[in-house]
Amino acid sequence: MSAKTVIRDYFEAFNAGDTEGMLDCLSDDIAPHVNEGQVRMGRAKFAESCAHMERCYREELTDMVIFEVEGGTRAAAEFIVNGTYLETDEGLPEAKGQTYRLPAGSFFSLEGGKITRVVTYYNLADWVRQVSA
Repeated sequence: MSAKTVIRDYFEAFNAGDTEGMLDCLSDDIAPHVNEGQVRMGRAKFAESCAHMERCYREELTDMVIFEVEGGTRAAAEFIVNGTYLETDEGLPEAKGQTYRLPAGSFFSLEGGKITRVVTYYNLADWVRQVSA
């Protein structure tokens, strides 16, 4: 399976709210690097993070462009996050159902057809500005 296919499956599961589908794309020792946050090693921590995100945010990723390097060990994706802030997240502005739209990107390492590392970046200051308006 190509890196592009794995990444596409991962993001399709994300958009469907299918945490199990996302987990199917990950290695057991996944290292997710969260924007402005801690690395949460392993599938169990990843699933906990997904549950937290689903409680606080409803997001759909659009305008997806996926890139991969020869050999399929690295990939990247650029996309737009279209979201609704559902429940106040610790240390962030109060949630009141605000909507937001911001560009983001993720970088991936893959091994054996599974994602071993994902690093996601977005402009947190822009998000705060949008939900504080």
